Amino acid sequence: QVQLVESGGDLVQPGGSLRLSCLASRIAFSIYTMGWYRQAPGKQRELVASISSLGITNYGDAVEGRFTISRNNAKNTVYLQMNDLKPEDTAVYYCNAKYASTTSYWGQGSQVTVSS
Repeated sequence: QVQLVESGGDLVQPGGSLRLSCLASRIAFSIYTMGWYRQAPGKQRELVASISSLGITNYGDAVEGRFTISRNNAKNTVYLQMNDLKPEDTAVYYCNAKYASTTSYWGQGSQVTVSS
C-alpha cells in the first residue's frame, strides 16, 4: 500500500518560513511527478508546486518566488520550502504523487497556519 506522509506543518508568524517534507513509501518514487497542493477552508484544493521526474518545476502564481519545491530520490522525499509566509497561505497542505494520467496518490495533509 502506497503511503505519503507529510510533516513540518506548524503555526508561524507572517514573514516567517517553514519547510514541509513528504516521505513516500512502497512507490517507484523517481518516476513520479510529485506535487504540493493546499486547501483553505471554504476553498477548492489548488496546486502549490510540482516537480517532475526530470526535475522540472512548476509553481502556482500565488507562491511563485516565495516557495521552492525539491526532491531527493535517494530518500523518497519531496520538500516544500516556504519563505515570506502570508496569512493567505494558511491551509492544509497535501502531498501528491502522479504518474501518467492514471495513477495518483495523496497524503493525509499537514496544517500550516500563518498568524500573528
